[in-house]
Amino acid sequence: MRTDNDMTSKLRIRVDRLATAEQLAALDGAWNALAGGVPFRSWEWLESWWRAYGAEPGRELFTLTVCDHRDELVGLAPWYLERWGSRRKVIRFLGSGEVCSDYLTILCRDGYDEEVTGALADWLCLAHDGSANGRPGWDLLELGGVDRTDKTVNRLVEHLAARGKLVHRRNRSSCWRVNLPSEWDDYLAMLSKSHRKQIRRLERKYFDTGRAQLHEARSEAELDRGWEMLTWLHRRRRESLGDPGCFASPRFAVFHVATSRRLLHTGNLRLVWLEVDGRAVAAEYQVLGPGVVYAYQSGIEPAALSLAPGRLITLAMLKRAIAEGRRAFDFLRGDEEYKAHWRAEPRPTQDIRVVSNAPGARLQHNLWLARGNVKNWLKQSLKLSGVLSFQTATQMVWCDSRSRRTR
Repeated sequence: MRTDNDMTSKLRIRVDRLATAEQLAALDGAWNALAGGVPFRSWEWLESWWRAYGAEPGRELFTLTVCDHRDELVGLAPWYLERWGSRRKVIRFLGSGEVCSDYLTILCRDGYDEEVTGALADWLCLAHDGSANGRPGWDLLELGGVDRTDKTVNRLVEHLAARGKLVHRRNRSSCWRVNLPSEWDDYLAMLSKSHRKQIRRLERKYFDTGRAQLHEARSEAELDRGWEMLTWLHRRRRESLGDPGCFASPRFAVFHVATSRRLLHTGNLRLVWLEVDGRAVAAEYQVLGPGVVYAYQSGIEPAALSLAPGRLITLAMLKRAIAEGRRAFDFLRGDEEYKAHWRAEPRPTQDIRVVSNAPGARLQHNLWLARGNVKNWLKQSLKLSGVLSFQTATQMVWCDSRSRRTR
C-alpha cells in the first residue's frame, strides 16, 4: 500500500512514498521509461542495490514517485533514508556508498521538470519535522557525485533553498568521457604522437599476430567464468598495492553478481577478459547505454605489467566501441592521469547537502563543516611540512572519490 498520497499541485501532481521492497519491485517498466538509458539509473541496478544493501540496520526505503492526473508516473526520486541513532536522519540515493554509482539523478519525464521538482520540494518541506500527515522526518538530504550540470537536481535544490532550506555544495572528482569519432584512425589521430605510436605498436605486436585474444561472457555459464577472471585479477592487483580491493566486501560482490545477470538479459552488460599467449592478463566489467559504454571495473595481472595489460584491454574496448558506432566511452569517476591520455574530457561532479529545519540539523551540519575544515587544514599542514607525500596527502581530502579501476 502506498503512503502519503495527498500531495496535489495546481496541475494535480501527486507525490507518494514507496516504503516496501514489493512496491519497488513492481515499478520496473515505468521506472526504466524515465531512466533515459543510463544503466546506473535503471530499475535493474537500483532495485538490486536495495536488495543487497537495504537490510543494513537503520535503513528504510524512501523512494518518492510523482504521478500526474492520469495516475501516470512522471517523476521518481530513487532514495532511501538512514537513521543514525534517534537524532540524525539522512536521505541518500539508492546505489550510493561503496557501489559508487555515477550519473544518479531525479528521474523525470521530458517537460515535467518544474512540476516534479516543485512537488518533491513541497513534500519534503511538509515532511521535514516528521509531524505532517505521519511522514517520516529528515535532517539531511545528501546527494553524492551529481553531475554539476544536472538541471533536475539543481532545480530541486533551488526550490528547497527558496523554501528556506540551507544548501551546501562541494566539488568532487570528475567523470571522464571520450567523445568517439566514427573511424578508428580518426580516433588515433586525436592522441598525442607518442601515445599513438605506442598503441599502433601494441596492435601490431599482440592483436595483429593473434597473440592477444578477447573473450566475452554471452551466457550465464560464461558470466560465471568472467566473474572469476575479473575478481581474481582485481584482487591480485589491489593486493599488490597493499589493499584487498572492493570485491572483498561480500555485499559488493553479491550486488554485482545479481545485477550483472539482470543486465546480461537486457543486453546492457559487457564482461570481457583478455588473454595473451593463452594467459589471462586483464578483465573489464562494462555497462552499456544507448550509444555509450561505461567502463565500471577492471583488473589486471600484476605479474604481467610488462605487457601493458591495462592499455591493451582499453585499446581493444575503445576500438570495439567505435566499430559498433558508439558515440562515447565513459571512464566514470576518478581523476587518474591515464584517462586524459586517452583523450577523455572531465565532466565535473558535486556533492549537494540540503539541511532541513528540524531541531539540531543545522548544529550537526556546522559540526560537520568544522570537521571538514580541520581535516583540510591538517592535510595542507602535513603536506607543506613534507610529512606526507603528495599522493598520501591527496587521499586525505574529504572530496576525493574512490577509483574503481586498476592500472
